[in-house]
Amino acid sequence: MKIQINSLVELMAALNNATPAALELQTSILCPYAITLPAGFSITGTDKDKCILSFSSSDGLGLTANNEVADLTIQTNPNNRAIYLLSNQADLGTLTLKNLTVTGQVQILTRAGTSKTDLIADNIDIVACDSRRYSEQPQKYGVNVYQGAFTVYNYNSDTESVINATLTNISLGRKGAPVIGSGLFVCGFGDQGGWVIADNITTGAIYSNGMLPYGQPDMITAGVFIVNGTKVKNITHTGEITTYGVNDMVLDTWGKVEKWTAEKPITSYGPSGIGFVNFGVVDEFEAKDKIETFGLGARGFNQYDGTVTKSTFHSLITHGNGSIGMQVSKPVGSITVKNGIVTHGSKGQTLVKGVIMELPADGVSVKPGGEIRKLTISGGITTHGDEVHSFNVEGGLVQQVEIKGMVEANGKNSVAVSVTDNGQTPLTNISAASKQGIAVQIDKGKITDRTGLDANGAKGNIVEKE
Repeated sequence: MKIQINSLVELMAALNNATPAALELQTSILCPYAITLPAGFSITGTDKDKCILSFSSSDGLGLTANNEVADLTIQTNPNNRAIYLLSNQADLGTLTLKNLTVTGQVQILTRAGTSKTDLIADNIDIVACDSRRYSEQPQKYGVNVYQGAFTVYNYNSDTESVINATLTNISLGRKGAPVIGSGLFVCGFGDQGGWVIADNITTGAIYSNGMLPYGQPDMITAGVFIVNGTKVKNITHTGEITTYGVNDMVLDTWGKVEKWTAEKPITSYGPSGIGFVNFGVVDEFEAKDKIETFGLGARGFNQYDGTVTKSTFHSLITHGNGSIGMQVSKPVGSITVKNGIVTHGSKGQTLVKGVIMELPADGVSVKPGGEIRKLTISGGITTHGDEVHSFNVEGGLVQQVEIKGMVEANGKNSVAVSVTDNGQTPLTNISAASKQGIAVQIDKGKITDRTGLDANGAKGNIVEKE
């Protein structure tokens, strides 16, 4: 049954009907209180530009089961929920969100009692949101995570519970006017479930700012956060992803992603805002445009836990002190960088697993426990800061290395290639140069093959220590 709605009175009367109906707004309506869409009801607009469903002082539209919301502009205060879930029945059926412009949070959060939900969201544009007020937050690796402007969260610990999601054409915030908190947030209850399983996630541009104070060690946010308890088949970003805040990662995962592609630049401006950080399992990752960071301790790529089988980067560029280009702390497969790695900083503070530490802005850093099966870099590695390393195997292992272009350290007392603390790597046909430091330094490390190694350092070409 289809009902045309021309006023708030007509809307409330239609919602009181026992029989599910398709409600079609003909005009804009202001609601002084939140409203609930009963099971089986849908609400749409004849024209998204003229049909604005707004809420003056409350949350907005509460969903229950088998609901559709489409072709509308929905507006509430940015720190309220514009669309949220109000049901704990076992099977919520299919929730469909299509062609919406939103102010406020979209929060699909299931709780104990709900075992199955199918979510379809397409062409959702969230103009403004502040999602920091909600206490349901995942916690792992010494940090909590704020929810996002668009949040999908299975908060049911039952390992059989699942949200099946398809999220396409999601855009959040504006350049210079980011959403506050995280951007796109997809999360299960934990490593053993309940689950969020997504076959396809695509986004346009996302701009977010966590608004965390500088020095905060145990809270983080991200432009796109795929948290634990999630399994995603495909993620594609067709627009740029940008974060502005402290501890504000651009792309972050604790979950499982089969294929992840970013077609436009990945950029962070805040301290400790990492371009791509992986604690989960990623089969294939590709950044087709540059990853660039500007904040103190803001690294380009970090592999902290889990693994990535194949990763391809256009380029990695960092500008802050302590801002490493690439750091690997766990075994990974192949890493390819097509247009070089450049860092501009020296030593500086950065967030590492919930602890503020001081690190040098190395170009490539392979830590103890880190292992790269094959590393291929075209365009060389260049560092500009003092007392940093361009290529630093510090207790880790690199099985194969191919670097086309110079490995160059330009700062004072900097080292182009450093192999220490039982680290191992071949240096075959590598050209290393340090204008004010050492070209190659080996200290309790091993170069497994130095055929064709060309080293030129102002304070030493190859310095070896027992």
